[in-house]
Amino acid sequence: MRKKIGYAILVWLLAINCVFSQQPTPVKVKDGLLQGYLEDGLTIYKGIPFAAPPVGDLRWRAPQPVAKWEGVKNVTQFAPAPFQGGNPPSGKSEDCLYLNIWSPAKKATDNLPVLVWIYGGGFSFGATSEPTYTGENLAKKGVILVSIAYRVGQLGFLAHPELSAENTHHVSGNYGLLDMIAGLQWIQQNIKAFGGNPNKVTIFGESAGGIAVSMLCASPLAKGLFHGAISQSGGSFGPYRSTTYPGENLKTLSFAEKQGLEFMEKAGAHSLAELRKMPADKLPMGFGMPGAWPIIDGYVIPDDQHTLYQKGQYNQTPILIGYNSDEGASFSPPKTPQEYHDGVKKRYGKFADDLIKAYPVGDASVPKTARDLARDAAFGWHTWSWARLQVQNSKSKVYYYYFDQHPDFPADSPRYGYGSPHGQDVGFVFGHLNASSPNSTPTDAALSETIMNYWTNFAKYGNPNANGVPEWEPFDNNKPRVMYFQQKAVMGNVPSESALKILDSYFEWRRTPEGKEWAK
Repeated sequence: MRKKIGYAILVWLLAINCVFSQQPTPVKVKDGLLQGYLEDGLTIYKGIPFAAPPVGDLRWRAPQPVAKWEGVKNVTQFAPAPFQGGNPPSGKSEDCLYLNIWSPAKKATDNLPVLVWIYGGGFSFGATSEPTYTGENLAKKGVILVSIAYRVGQLGFLAHPELSAENTHHVSGNYGLLDMIAGLQWIQQNIKAFGGNPNKVTIFGESAGGIAVSMLCASPLAKGLFHGAISQSGGSFGPYRSTTYPGENLKTLSFAEKQGLEFMEKAGAHSLAELRKMPADKLPMGFGMPGAWPIIDGYVIPDDQHTLYQKGQYNQTPILIGYNSDEGASFSPPKTPQEYHDGVKKRYGKFADDLIKAYPVGDASVPKTARDLARDAAFGWHTWSWARLQVQNSKSKVYYYYFDQHPDFPADSPRYGYGSPHGQDVGFVFGHLNASSPNSTPTDAALSETIMNYWTNFAKYGNPNANGVPEWEPFDNNKPRVMYFQQKAVMGNVPSESALKILDSYFEWRRTPEGKEWAK
C-alpha cells in the first residue's frame, strides 16, 4: 500500500514539474516582469497592460502610462473587453487597455516581423478575445501577432466643449485612436523582449479596424510606429457630413462638441465631473448614437483624409487593401425598387439618376447590382481612391484585392445572387474557417492558406509575393489590376470601375461649396 501511495506521489510530482517546466522564462518589459505560457511551439501572453485603466478622472482622457508593478505579473488570460452594448467572450469593463502576443521566437534576438491586429465593430463593439482573432495560425508562419484593445462607443469617441477646454491641444474625442497609438508605442518600446523587430511592424484591421488603419496612416501622431498597413473593408476618404451615411461618417470637432452637449443632457448630468462619476452602464450609449465615431479634430485626424492624401500628407508605407463582394447586404438593403430609388435620391441628390443606372435595380427586386452601391459607398470607393491617391503621390507599393469566395448558388436557392458578406474574410486571414457557413466551399482551406501567406509575406517583406503564392501585381493607375480571391487567387480588373467613377464625381462635388451646403 505504501509503495502504491509513494508511486502516486512521484507521478504527481513529475506531472507538476512538467507543467512548470513548460512555463517560459519571464519577460522583462519597461514596467515589470511578465509570465506567459507555452502552447504548440508558441509563447503566448494575454492581458498585458499597455496603458493605465481609463477610469474615474481618466475617463475621456488620452491614455496614460502604466504604473510599474513588483514581482512577476501572470498574463495568461484575456482581459475584459471595452465597455460596450454587447457581451464579449472575456466580459467588459472600462479597465480595458490590454494587448495580447503570440510569438514563435525562440530567443529575444530573433528579430521577427510583427503583425498588429485592430478589431472592427463599428467603433461601438469589439474585443481581442473573439475566438476568430486568436493569432496562433499566423504566428506559426514566422511573425509575432499582437492584438490591441481600444475604447469604443461614447467612452471612446465622445467630444464635448468642457473636454476640449481641459485638453492641452484643445480637442476632445478620438480616445480610441489614441489608445491604438499608445499600443503601438508600447510595441516600439517592448517588442524586442519577445523576439520582435520594432522596425518591421505592420498594422491590420477589418471594418472599423480597417478604417482605423486608414486613419492611422493619415495621422501625424502615428508616424514611425508602423512600416506597413493592411486594411480589410476599410478606408476613410469621404468628406465630413452632419447627417452621416456609410462612407460619409466623419464630423468636425465643433459639430461633435454640440452633440456632446446633447449627450450630457440625455445622461441627466449637469457637469463633466458629474458625467465622469456616472456608472458606465447608466450612460446613454448605443450603436448609431452621436459620439461613437472618430472625428476630424485637427490633431489626431488633421483634416479630410482625401485632402491630406492629395497633398501627400500621410505616413507613407506599403499598403495591402481590399473589400468583399457583397458588403452591401450588411446595410439593411431596401426591400423594393421604389425604396431603393427613394433612398438613392435622398442621399445623392442630382447624382441619383446616374448612380441608379450604374447600380441598377430589378423590376421587382433589389439584386446585388443595386446592393453594390452601398458596398462601394462604404468600402469600394474608399479602397479605390486610397490606391489611386497613394500611387499618385508615393513610391510605396499598393496591393489591392477583391474577396468573392462563395458557392454558385442555384436559381431556386434563397442565397441566389449573393456574394461574400461583410466580415467573411476575417476567418480566412486568421485560419479560423466556419465550416457551417452557407458560403463554405471545398476550396476554403487552400484559399485561407494562400491569404495567410500573402499577409505574413507582406509583414516580412512589404510585399505579399513569396513562398510559392500566385504573383500579386502592385496596383498601377495606368494598369489598374486587382487580386481576386475567388476559389483561388487570380488577378483581374477593378470591380465596377465605371460605376466607381460616377460615385467619384459625387464625392468630388461633395467637397465643393455647393456640395457642402447641400449636405447640411
